[in-house]
Amino acid sequence: MQIQSREQTAEGRERVEVVPETLDDLWHLSYVVEPGDRVSGDTTRRIQRNDEDLRDSGGEREHMWVAIDVTDVEFAKFANRLRVGGEIVDCSREDQLGFHHTLNVEERTELTIEKRWKPDQVERLEEAVEATENPDVAIATVEEGEAHVHTVAQYGTEERATITSTTGKGEYARPREELFAELADVLHRQDVDAYILAGPGFTKQDALDHFREEIPEIAESMTVVDTAGVGDRGVHEVLKRGAVDDVQEQTRIAEEAEYIDELMARIGEGAEVAYGPEEVAKAADYGAIETLLVLDERLRKERAGEGDWAVDVDDVIETTEQKGGDVTVFSAEFAPGQQLANLGGIAALLRYRLD
Repeated sequence: MQIQSREQTAEGRERVEVVPETLDDLWHLSYVVEPGDRVSGDTTRRIQRNDEDLRDSGGEREHMWVAIDVTDVEFAKFANRLRVGGEIVDCSREDQLGFHHTLNVEERTELTIEKRWKPDQVERLEEAVEATENPDVAIATVEEGEAHVHTVAQYGTEERATITSTTGKGEYARPREELFAELADVLHRQDVDAYILAGPGFTKQDALDHFREEIPEIAESMTVVDTAGVGDRGVHEVLKRGAVDDVQEQTRIAEEAEYIDELMARIGEGAEVAYGPEEVAKAADYGAIETLLVLDERLRKERAGEGDWAVDVDDVIETTEQKGGDVTVFSAEFAPGQQLANLGGIAALLRYRLD
């Protein structure tokens, strides 16, 4: 995600121009944009004509800029787009004011969002930007006598190291362990969340065995993928197979699963925990929340006025942060989020037990 500009408006709202770069960015925006926001961008629209001499041909669409007051938001995952619908309140064609329109936001679509931003929404946007700037997966490709390390970020791949040497037999041969050791050293220096080891044949398995001895903390979380080549070709194969997407998703799931495991363990022990909107709100007021866990779908539902909680979820979030607690928004798509849904969609790990 790129943030192109930010500015305050006279009404106390903030206008932010963003450019989503991945499907993940569109998913993040689906939990940032909500009814009542004003969203603007370039679009196409079929013009309805009343003049008999200027009847719409039926297939022609006209390019224009529109601003809409948002009434509905839908993340169309399988269509790779975010659909934002509402009434046109400003437009490059005045005759279109008042009509309903849907902006189809895709990757690389420039979009301006004007709203009263809530703290967790700002944080979510900043996390999406950070994910774009910082690589989170390293791919090591290795075969006999050659190894490469690439990092993968949402904007693409970048080569970090190329290691070549003659291994095997002969006067100038280099022990394979030296190649593996140098590769392990490069991997250890990468600031990433997950690792993929790829290549043809059995060399990568020998490298993995070496890593288990020298860098066990990395080897434990390493995913192994068979490829026909190494270097750029091997990385292309890894990306084509969707291995990076799978690893990134599993990383997010793992982080959420750790919180859920801790939550369930504390519930079983009768320890420092609260769940359900009323209990969590009470804990927030006492300043007892260490980490607030809230489900994204439930958050959106409550904000849209479609929920049944007797507490204001934004008050709970704001109070938690003001008193030094952290907030983690869970995805309803993954198993940990489903577990949180079974507990009412909101829970908290506490600093101390409440009576």
